[in-house]
Amino acid sequence: MTLSVNTNAGAMMALQNLNKTNMDMNQVQSRINTGLEVAGAKDNGGIYAIAQRMRSQVNGYGVVGNSLDLATSVTDVALAAGEAISDLLVEMKEKALAASDASLDSASRTALNEDFKALRDQVTTITSNAEFNGTNLINGSVTSISALANADGSNTITISDVNMTLGGGTVTVAATASFATAGDASTLVTTIETSLDNLNSALAKLGTASKSLEVHSSFTSKLSDALEQGIGNLVDADLAKESARLQSLQVKQQLGVQALSIANQAPQTILSFFG
Repeated sequence: MTLSVNTNAGAMMALQNLNKTNMDMNQVQSRINTGLEVAGAKDNGGIYAIAQRMRSQVNGYGVVGNSLDLATSVTDVALAAGEAISDLLVEMKEKALAASDASLDSASRTALNEDFKALRDQVTTITSNAEFNGTNLINGSVTSISALANADGSNTITISDVNMTLGGGTVTVAATASFATAGDASTLVTTIETSLDNLNSALAKLGTASKSLEVHSSFTSKLSDALEQGIGNLVDADLAKESARLQSLQVKQQLGVQALSIANQAPQTILSFFG
């Protein structure tokens, strides 16, 4: 190899190798600091694009989970109210049935009617206040509610309303229902029985809807976890491997510095030719 003070090929090669080692050191340190093998598009454009798309889906499923939780809460409030109304109807039937006894005196029937009206008005109170986040599924104010079912919002789960107000399609007992005679009370017994059948059927549908929301919420949660695990498999760094590589590069860096120092001293030998 030619000895020259203008061109030191050994030093240039040593410097190139040292620069490469330093670049590898920076990459390893970045992976250790971030925990990511692919932290940006520059690290691996294809993998980064896939991971970003999957992250978007994970965030989308977070919104889906919130939507499902909201719909579940609205439905559960409606269910609780419907069950309370069902209990009230049972008590109302008891009062009306007792009042249908022709042998009952007028004062007793009047007392039973007052109890009946108090129970009737309680149904109205429940239907008016059975709301969650401003949504009431049993007073006829909405026709249905929808919850997001997938990450891009193209699918939804719809829950139909159940009008449980007095005189509505489910509870056929009128808002002014009462009885003054045994015959009136007997007629109300039949009306209440029909209302109970309608209401219990509606509650079964609401219960099924609430269960379906919970099942789908559990599914989306598991799907989101699977996606996060998949992202980790793509972009997470193997820190044990990177730790071992860091130690190797540190030794290589020290050797590179020494090699560059030795190469830089080579031109000094030229001075001995002119001594």
